[in-house]
Amino acid sequence: MAVDVPEGAASAPGMPQLDFSTFPNQIFWLVVTVAVIYLILSRIALPRIGAVLAERQGTITNDIAAAEDLKRQAAEAEEAYKKALADARAEAQAIAAEARAEIMADLADATARADAEIAAKGAESAARIGEIRAGALEAVETVARDTAAELVAALAPTASDEASIDAAVTARVKG
Repeated sequence: MAVDVPEGAASAPGMPQLDFSTFPNQIFWLVVTVAVIYLILSRIALPRIGAVLAERQGTITNDIAAAEDLKRQAAEAEEAYKKALADARAEAQAIAAEARAEIMADLADATARADAEIAAKGAESAARIGEIRAGALEAVETVARDTAAELVAALAPTASDEASIDAAVTARVKG
């Protein structure tokens, strides 16, 4: 297969970028392109990137400041909570102490009333015991007189003087 090659093509060098005759032109366009890219980057792209970075840094700084503020508020809230808890405990202890004092006062009053009732009942019982003892002594004297009179009458039927029997029984009962 035959390829048609234009005339003069065989004498042309290979790649045009490597042709030394076009180097000054290529260097010119290289400098222009680099300058345009530099200007575009320095005037448009880099300021936008810088603004985004500055905004991000500002956001981070604000978030850190807000976090520190929230941390401070949390510490203050914790301190307030601890103080309120301590106050509540102190108040609860005061209420418990007051209730304990009221209960002790009520108990003391109830004990005093019970002691007074017991003392009154004891005095009443002592009086009744005294009455029973007096009644018993009278009954003993009566029984002793009757027994002595019966004995004297049985042993000596003629000497039954009631006055002498009463005197003897009274003397013996008194001791």
